[in-house]
Formats: sequence, structure tokens, C-alpha cells
Amino acid sequence: MENFPVINMEKLNGEERGATMEKIKDACENWGFFELLNHGIPYELMDTVERMTKEHYKKCMEQRFKELVASKALEGVQAEVNDMDWESTFHLRHLPESNISEIPDLQDEYRKVMKEFALKLEKLAEELLDLLCENLGIEKGYLKKAFYGSKGPTFGTKVSNYPPCPKPELFKGLRAHTDAGGIILLFQDDKVSGLQLLKDGQWIDVPPMRHSIVINIGDQLEVITNGKYKSVLHRVIAQTNGNRMSIASFYNPGSDAVIYPAPAMVEKEDEEKNKVYPKFVFEDYMKLYAGVKFQAKEPRFEAMKAATEANVKLGPIATA
Repeated sequence: MENFPVINMEKLNGEERGATMEKIKDACENWGFFELLNHGIPYELMDTVERMTKEHYKKCMEQRFKELVASKALEGVQAEVNDMDWESTFHLRHLPESNISEIPDLQDEYRKVMKEFALKLEKLAEELLDLLCENLGIEKGYLKKAFYGSKGPTFGTKVSNYPPCPKPELFKGLRAHTDAGGIILLFQDDKVSGLQLLKDGQWIDVPPMRHSIVINIGDQLEVITNGKYKSVLHRVIAQTNGNRMSIASFYNPGSDAVIYPAPAMVEKEDEEKNKVYPKFVFEDYMKLYAGVKFQAKEPRFEAMKAATEANVKLGPIATA
């Protein structure tokens, strides 16, 4: 855990910029995850988001979760449960159009705070994409443009609570998976841990740190970088004590965005050996992912490759 990459974004503004960019590069290439401090999102706003999210769970969702557990007789299970996650969630959509006003049970103040938080995260996601462009040696704005589609990117938030679990050995809070989308920004509980990633065959804890934002790479960035950056398997371990809050925001391509490796990322030998990632429409990938989320990602890439073997040569994405 002491090696887990933690990036202090303030250091991007001074003489330690080069070393900090190197840390981000190493995190993207070798971890698929890193944690940001001093990211520019006001801590007061984060505290309000956390307080209101926990209040909303207590008031509106806790009882529902208990009823679900009781109705499925889950307290008494004896065998490992592989088709369900021990989590209580709801989803918000921010882009291309917000649905926050349509979500039932949310107090107006909570809606307002979540909108403000989403705007800050969107800005941070775009700033990060440009830092990745710099590290990859591709022009600034390329990744944002690659995600754009006809209506801009898709951006949404999954608000989760992981209640105490009586049999954590039989349930996962969230089963192991890679994220389908682009770049993921997570505001997680700093007291109750549980998030783990797979590195070199070992499950490693993502350390809970106050006011940090955890970043991870999704499948789409793996495709665009032709495998230089990889999405990584991660999971949430159910805990017997404490209720873990997790607010994961997904900055993803637009549904009709065409995703393919950036020409600058494709080596000649990769082309010759046919080791180039596929080209596809993001929405088609999501349809496939929906049914196989908790399975290995490689067959998904193979399936998309087979489906789109149209051999169309694409030029660079215009960033002007």
C-alpha cells in the first residue's frame, strides 16, 4: 500500500512538475489507478456532498436495502453468492443532459450540491485528459475530442453505499470488473475501506484518504492508447462494520463517438502483427459490456474487432 501512487496536483505548478508528470505516467502504465490530492475541488464542498449522501442513504435507501436482503433471505445464505453485489446505488446523469431533477427522493439542496460537484469533476476530468495527452506525446485536446461524439461526452455518477454485511466471506460489495468507459473519478469514504485493485496477481487496497479523488483508467483509454494504458480489474470487499460511501463519476465517450487507437500510439510492428486494438462505436461496446461486465475484458475487445473488421483506415482526429 505504501507504493500506491498518490499525486499532489499542486506540484504540477512548480519545479517538481516533471517528476509529478512521471508519477502520473507510471501510474497509468503500471497501476491503472492513482489518487489525487490538492485537485482544486473545495474540501468544504466534498464534506457537504459526503454528509448529504450519507443522510440520503439513511433516510431513503437503508430500509429498502434491508427489505431486499430480507426478501431474498440473504442473511441465511450458506454458499458464496456470485450474481449479486452487496451495495445500494442510484445513478445520476450529467451530460449530454442532466436527469438530476427527475431522481425521486432527493432534497433540492442535495440536487444543487451534486450538480456543483459534477461540474468540478467534469473540469478535473478534462484537465487530466490533457495531462495524459502530454505524457503520451499526442496533441493537447486529442483525448477530449476523441470522446466527443455529436453531442459531447457522456458523464454520469453512480452513488453507492456498502452497508455492513453479516457474511463478507460469501458476498462481494462489488464483484471484480474493469470499467467500460473513459476516465473514472471516485470520491470514496475515508474511514471505511474496501476498494481493491489487482496488480501482479495480488489484490491491493486503494487507501482511503480524506478529500482525495481516486482516478482509474477505463477500457476506452486502453483502446485509444493501443494498450499503453490498461484498465485494471478492481472490486469492493464487503465489511462487517461501517457503511462505506462511494461516489464514482464516469467521464465517457459520447454514445456515437467512434473509438480507435490514436495513430501516434500504433507502432509499425503492431500493425504488422495485427496487435492493434479494434475500432467501434462506443454505444455498441456498452451494449456488449452490459451482459459481460464481470467477465474478462479481452474477449470483449476480440468481439468488437470481429464485428468491425471493415478495414477502414482512419486519420487523426482534428483538434482545432
